[in-house]
Amino acid sequence: MKTHLSHSLWRLLLLLSLFSISHFTYACSGYKITKGDKTILGSNEDAWRTTPHIWFENKTTQTKYGAAFTGSRFDGDNGYAPQSGMNEAGLAFERLVAFHPKQTAKPNTKTITNPTKYLKDIIHQCQTVEEVRDYISQYDYSYFIEDVFIYVDRTGKYLIVEPYQLSIGNNPSYVISNFCPSITSDHKAQKLERYKKGKNFLNHQLDTTAEFCKALSDSMHVCRKKIGDGTLLSSIWDLKNNLVSLYFYHNYDTCVQFNLNKELSKGDHRIAIETLFPKNAEFEKLGTYKIPKNNMPMGLFVVGSAIFMLFSSLYFLVRFIKNTSVYRYPQLGLSILGLMLVYYMYVLLGSINIYYFPAPFNDPGSLLVSASSYLPFVLLMAIIPLIVLLFKIIKHKSWNTFAVFAFSTYVLIDLVMLGLFGYWEFFNVF
Repeated sequence: MKTHLSHSLWRLLLLLSLFSISHFTYACSGYKITKGDKTILGSNEDAWRTTPHIWFENKTTQTKYGAAFTGSRFDGDNGYAPQSGMNEAGLAFERLVAFHPKQTAKPNTKTITNPTKYLKDIIHQCQTVEEVRDYISQYDYSYFIEDVFIYVDRTGKYLIVEPYQLSIGNNPSYVISNFCPSITSDHKAQKLERYKKGKNFLNHQLDTTAEFCKALSDSMHVCRKKIGDGTLLSSIWDLKNNLVSLYFYHNYDTCVQFNLNKELSKGDHRIAIETLFPKNAEFEKLGTYKIPKNNMPMGLFVVGSAIFMLFSSLYFLVRFIKNTSVYRYPQLGLSILGLMLVYYMYVLLGSINIYYFPAPFNDPGSLLVSASSYLPFVLLMAIIPLIVLLFKIIKHKSWNTFAVFAFSTYVLIDLVMLGLFGYWEFFNVF
């Protein structure tokens, strides 16, 4: 019963989060290099999840090729959603977040009902990028409206899968990051630092050696200053020799390598990547860093506080309009501040970026979200006057019991929120 209740509360939190205005952003990057008869696909998965895995799936009576996948997002009965992978035929892929304006989907195409299975089926069934193109063309692949994919086969050809376009290329090298190439100029793409670094690196030399690819992945990795978060996993797929080299949490001192054919001979299995590497202090910090997205009590507190603040703000506004108190105008201030905090809690339940990027947070897509990042400072300046006002009201018995209770709870929530803002380093502006 207790477990069922916990799951119900967590589902409520996730449902409420869906109504928030900001999206999740995971910044990834990748590259493809072909020299002679050897082709490499390099993938940097930049995410705040703490559960990266690699797993191996043999071919079945319904599939043609065994494959290896990496991923960190758990998808229930489907296991982990693949972020990158490679099959026995030397076909590899990577998935990256990207923006594309919505368009009309192609008619008479199949609907993708299980995205994890769909992505794995492509790798299990196809050998070349032409086969991948034909397979994907059967479906309404605009389902992945916030993603761009690169598929590379052993010949060095690559397929770029955007929400409404499929394009095949055969250049010796190719760099990709969080944008759709068909609607993004190279000049604009160069504003993405990891993309720019990868392009510049390949302008000087082109090679497929292990050291060269490690250095290229290293040059494109992300490590943010706030808590040392960034590239969760770098995977380098050798399509000729069916090898994958892994580097964990933007540390390139230790490499773990797997031979796909040998791993498949052991049967289907999955490995938590964290267990393969020495302890990483920055990853340990990430694992203990709590936000409403990964901590249910914290998330429920923010949701509950937002609900209480909304009703108390409306309550104090009604009291102000009715002029039922000695302290009339402070009630208007409480109402305005409360509604501002309700919006800020709405933001906190939305964009995960706000917890990891420096304060004050800047959202290039929303001036309102950017402006809201100054609310912690507004609350910090207001808290002492609020406490003084509360004691005056209690001392002189100026308000009724319910109003005092509402105001006391209001101040208590403010104090807890200030503590959380400090923990999330929202006051560290210098």
